[in-house]
Amino acid sequence: MTPKDFDIVVHGATGFTGRLVIEYLLQRYPAGSGVRWAMGGRSQSKLAAVRDEVGAPADTPLVVTDSADAASLQALMQRTRLVLTTVGPYQLYGNELVAACAAHGVDYVDLCGEPAWMRAMIDAHEAAARASGARIVFSCGFDSIPFDLGMLMLQDAMRRQYGSTASRVRGRVRRMKGTFSGGTAASLQATMAAAARDPGVLDLLRNPFSLTPGFTGPRQPSGNKPMVDEALGVWVAPFVMAAINTRNVHRSNVLLGHAWGTDLVYDEMVITGPGAKGEAIAQALAADKSLGAEGGPKPGEGPSREEREAGHFDVLFLGHDSAGHEIRVGVKGDRDPGYGATSKMISEAAVCLLQDAGATPGGIWTPASAMGQPLIERLQRHAGMVFALETAAA
Repeated sequence: MTPKDFDIVVHGATGFTGRLVIEYLLQRYPAGSGVRWAMGGRSQSKLAAVRDEVGAPADTPLVVTDSADAASLQALMQRTRLVLTTVGPYQLYGNELVAACAAHGVDYVDLCGEPAWMRAMIDAHEAAARASGARIVFSCGFDSIPFDLGMLMLQDAMRRQYGSTASRVRGRVRRMKGTFSGGTAASLQATMAAAARDPGVLDLLRNPFSLTPGFTGPRQPSGNKPMVDEALGVWVAPFVMAAINTRNVHRSNVLLGHAWGTDLVYDEMVITGPGAKGEAIAQALAADKSLGAEGGPKPGEGPSREEREAGHFDVLFLGHDSAGHEIRVGVKGDRDPGYGATSKMISEAAVCLLQDAGATPGGIWTPASAMGQPLIERLQRHAGMVFALETAAA
């Protein structure tokens, strides 16, 4: 087999999030680090301008790629081991790229939070990916790495301590500062438009097991109304990313051979606090429809460096097994979730898939099922994240 020119090509390097990925790779994996990466995009001149703007060396490889051009994709497949793509909405710009990677045995990571499109890709390309050896891993950003890996850590701890799995797990966002990306908003808009055209898309969006073809587990909480969380004694509100994270968690469980049981019940919500104040905040959050609305962030736009560095997130995972044993895991990040943390997560996921997941065969995976504990360790070493067992007082 002819050696590839690159380990990673960042597709969409001239976009806002793509630039952040390039900045992170420059800092963590510079020339000589053993990771050969290149900047990819449709315009040579724009790639060169971004290279200079972020302070990358003048000899940083630039790869002109256009996912709408079959010859361009063919050339890309021949040159790289993995494609890291930040170009969304993926349902508009990702079909051909996934198909090419699956057919040619090239690994792939993205930031997708579009479950109906992901299911379409699973149905269309999983067999080809298995045959070629391509590892396709969706949702390698804030949706859904902290949640997918938080569940993995919780279940591993439950098994070690009690010899059981947690059949009821609550994901609860305790604190979060930062904005969702313009790409997330655009993906939501594209998904709603697709659902308006095709009732089957709406059915997939409503189904918590839409990413587990052939398996349907127990009834899941809807998470769409404010309520008092009985396990914590506080008010909680709907969490906008739950619609994708919960589906990835259930897919991980299936891909891991139902390692977390066939009776898993999992939901995600935002903690707003106790009493009347907590209720008022919960009601306000539930009424907020700004994500995806006019005037929100656009793809290619985002917060300043200072705003990104001032951001953070903190998520609690609370698990109980059938005997009532309890495990708590906290997952924290030191940058805003939509940009600063996400760009680090997808970068480390790409390197992890190449360097630490050699035993993972071809197929369409989730972060937990493809990379698991090695990715947790990488994120803690390099990406400002903390995964920790907690006591009830934490």
